[in-house]
Amino acid sequence: MAHTKAGGSTKLGRDSRSKYLGIKKTAGQSVKAGELILKQRGSHYYPGKNVKRAGDDTLYAAVSGKVAYSDKTKINYDGNRKKIKVANVVVTK
Repeated sequence: MAHTKAGGSTKLGRDSRSKYLGIKKTAGQSVKAGELILKQRGSHYYPGKNVKRAGDDTLYAAVSGKVAYSDKTKINYDGNRKKIKVANVVVTK
């Protein structure tokens, strides 16, 4: 028969890895096609001109240019209006 006491349980030691969310390119910064503009969970920012949304709601540039953010009014399914933030890429020559 073993005489070792049971190893107790602990509620500590479960720290998760940081996800590095947030804005990666600010307004006026130049981006190449495919570069990340921002990482998010949910739709805090919506994709605008020349911006695509990835499966995890990350926004990335579809073409090369400069980043621009704007506000827009969106009509919900129930007819209510809400202001949304939109990320755009303006093509520069």
